[in-house]
Amino acid sequence: MTESAKSADGTEGAEGAENGAGTAERPFPDLLSDCVHCGFCLPTCPTYVLWGEEMDSPRGRIHLMGQAEDEGVFTDASVGHFDNCLGCLACVTACPSGVAYDALIETTRARVEEEHERPRAERLIRSAIFSLFPYRRRLGLMRGPLRAYQASGLAKPLRSSGVLERVSPSVAAMERMAPPIKGKVPALPERVPAAGRRRAVVGMLTGCVQGAFFPQVNTATARVLASEGCEVVIPKGQGCCGALSSHSGRAEEAARFAEETVRTFEKAGVESVVVNSAGCGGTMKHYGRVLREAGRPDDLVRRAEALSAKVVDFSEYLAELGPRAERHPLPVKAAYHDACHLSHGQGVTAEPRDLLRSIPDLEVADLPNPEICCGSAGVYNLLNPEPAAELGTRKADDVASTKASLLVAGNPGCSLQIAATMRERGEEIAVAHTAQVLDASIRGLPPSALV
Repeated sequence: MTESAKSADGTEGAEGAENGAGTAERPFPDLLSDCVHCGFCLPTCPTYVLWGEEMDSPRGRIHLMGQAEDEGVFTDASVGHFDNCLGCLACVTACPSGVAYDALIETTRARVEEEHERPRAERLIRSAIFSLFPYRRRLGLMRGPLRAYQASGLAKPLRSSGVLERVSPSVAAMERMAPPIKGKVPALPERVPAAGRRRAVVGMLTGCVQGAFFPQVNTATARVLASEGCEVVIPKGQGCCGALSSHSGRAEEAARFAEETVRTFEKAGVESVVVNSAGCGGTMKHYGRVLREAGRPDDLVRRAEALSAKVVDFSEYLAELGPRAERHPLPVKAAYHDACHLSHGQGVTAEPRDLLRSIPDLEVADLPNPEICCGSAGVYNLLNPEPAAELGTRKADDVASTKASLLVAGNPGCSLQIAATMRERGEEIAVAHTAQVLDASIRGLPPSALV
């Protein structure tokens, strides 16, 4: 059995961080034994909330992991329960015993992909997804056809016909999730100079989905950092960070992406690496584990850990840096959504709220049930569209209850999932990243600029 690291850098609950084993490696069975089956995780687990099934709860899945460890085989039933997990890590936040469920589920999924043969149709859809989404250029090539399709007016009759659902629920989910395509992707320079006196030199990850479908978030991120006195280095050759692959058990693929990202930002020579996508940041902060699980040499693991120590979420970094640029009034009511890999995966919850509340005239509303995932979870909404849709509906209800006209989220997958669900209900809502809201305030733009 592969050994895993248990990390205390924000991925465990408060007590878990105190009682855990830090970053030292521990055998998989030892990590399993940390679970005392207390049940604190149950009300925070999205699939347990949906179905009330013990085997679709964190402690139930840990029991199945123990069975697989003892028997040396994965059954179709146990794999189904592991696949049902969103990997949202709400259980990690809730756990009083500091169980490293993040390490457990990633190791288990890697073993499933190595040892268990999936049905052919399932293998094909997974292969298609991972031949596309981690590759920024391939995603970029989709923008033109998607824009033409959206302008054609075919979407509504095609969805009503149910043809895509019959062909593949995953393909239908991809079509529903596609964001509105507007204009060209602006080219970012490799260096953005600091405004005024330079306070820091930071690297910036542009991401795959973020870069292809939310380029305005990257542009806003660079502008805000520069406005606050940061020289921003944006390495031209950067690719996927490996988060989507890591979350789905594709350990070797994730390690290849991580290795290349480590090399890219080592060459950049920056003090910090600012990440504006929660899923990416959550994985990059655990690069040591990603490379260790894939059997990479110790020296490369150490280099990965050194880079991980520099990785910081956009809101986390700005909160620590402190404001310098003037904030202008932005009269709008915004609902803030906690992306799971930001709140549970990195322990970042107060910082984005504090940044938003520093903007004059901006009213920030918290969503009910913030600990429950929206159903996006990397590519979960493509591989498990039915439960994802149920969770998306619940989250849309929570958003609607705030009466906000703007939804703010720190992850592109969450933005796509919630916006698509709201559109299907006929309740259009403007969606923005924290960086875009700050950018609008610093530049003195009206709320309409965020639509």
